[in-house]
Amino acid sequence: MKRIVEIVPARPGWYARWRIGPDVTRCYPVTLWALLEHHDGTGREVIGVDCVGQWPGADDDGVTGDFVRYLFQTPDSGAPEDAEAPIVGEPHTTGPRRQAAPAA
Repeated sequence: MKRIVEIVPARPGWYARWRIGPDVTRCYPVTLWALLEHHDGTGREVIGVDCVGQWPGADDDGVTGDFVRYLFQTPDSGAPEDAEAPIVGEPHTTGPRRQAAPAA
């Protein structure tokens, strides 16, 4: 069991990459970072939660893919080529609910 020690917003430019097929990946913007601590205090880890509510190690994050890595791209360099548009609306409960956000 782990407990959340701290939560901080992610700076723009951070993405979580997921493998959703043999040669297909998808990136989602990371919205927050959480510092987790093991219940016995023996270790800590930082995880990023992306805009569709997924994070590595979740028991049921509603995704059929595997976490690949976090990556950073400066906001002025644009999003990764496999980036998904940010979602808006209610969080998903039975699987990813993706809806493109209006262009700003």
